[in-house]
Amino acid sequence: MTRNQVLKPIVFLACLLPLASLGLRAVEGRMGANPIERITHQTGWWTLAFLLGSLAITPLRRLSKVLWLVQYRRMIGLFAFFYGTLHMLTYVWLDQFFDVRAMVHDIGKRPFITMGSLAYLSMIPLALTSTKWSIRKLGKKWQTLHRLAYVAAVAGVIHFLWLVKKDKSEPATFAIVLGVLFAIRIWFIIQERRSKASGARVILPTGQRTADPTSSA
Repeated sequence: MTRNQVLKPIVFLACLLPLASLGLRAVEGRMGANPIERITHQTGWWTLAFLLGSLAITPLRRLSKVLWLVQYRRMIGLFAFFYGTLHMLTYVWLDQFFDVRAMVHDIGKRPFITMGSLAYLSMIPLALTSTKWSIRKLGKKWQTLHRLAYVAAVAGVIHFLWLVKKDKSEPATFAIVLGVLFAIRIWFIIQERRSKASGARVILPTGQRTADPTSSA
């Protein structure tokens, strides 16, 4: 049995634990005075957690040299979409009862809902193109499209920051984690550009360098 065959079911079940915990609370009647608010908060919290977790896998893989981590990026990203869908359904169904006019008014009136909607809409094309077929079909365009994950993460963090009125420690923590991920990504880009630039140069006997080895200058 391979490592992936052992770890993949464990990771899958671990990703379901937040939902199981929420379900257990509901069965035991421990949802508090406002069950809808608790469901909304928990599903939104885990949406952001899984989304940032999926974004963290690539830098973790590159920094730790543990290459097999990338095998779980798609699963964690899809769980972010799963919890995001539950979060959205809680609002559309349990909170607004599918009242389209009320939701449109709410989106225009409350900016944090606008940001939340943007975050969710950004995740839809990511989920739809998460298959191996989509990766082959889209080619280089797939990587460009999946940068929407950062759009979703930024919009999601802003949504959380604007939503919370008093204690902003939780959304601030998500914002810091996202900032660190952006910083690492920028650092990787700078390193790659430096590597390409140095690889394109040739050291001449005089110590001078030229960007083009075939140049006659």
